[in-house]
Amino acid sequence: MSKDFYTQFILPYAGIIIKICRAYTDTEEDFQDYYQEVCLQIWNSRKNFKEESKWSTWIYRISLNVCMSLLRKSKKKQVQSSDYIQVQNVPDEENAFQDESLKLLYKAIRQLSELDRAIILLYLEENSYKEIADIIGTTPNNIGVRITRIKKQLKNLLNGKIY
Repeated sequence: MSKDFYTQFILPYAGIIIKICRAYTDTEEDFQDYYQEVCLQIWNSRKNFKEESKWSTWIYRISLNVCMSLLRKSKKKQVQSSDYIQVQNVPDEENAFQDESLKLLYKAIRQLSELDRAIILLYLEENSYKEIADIIGTTPNNIGVRITRIKKQLKNLLNGKIY
């Protein structure tokens, strides 16, 4: 991967990638693996970007697809050997592993279904219902209903543990 590509096209969106990877991993090691795999897939599929959507939307889609795919593979206990690129200097948002409230929130988010997890992450990034619907492939009304249900589910999971 070209350092220029990483600096210009991935690093500005690292926050998106980090949040998504964080929601699909329990450990720092897994987080690093997911982050590197997402970056690798962005690099590998960069020529497929047709500019029919915003670059950030495309980053979301790739990040979500990669993380959901890796999660499914890990659940099946399939050992995958792959040559990972070495992405250096993952931005400081990874330090969120140290914040206890964030740990609890991400733990609750990880208990959601894959689709609900993706939706709430997009919502927390302040995407509009329309933007979320475009990324997920549904309608804005459906997203509104799902977000209401997800919020209730998270509230029950957290049960006053985050202040």
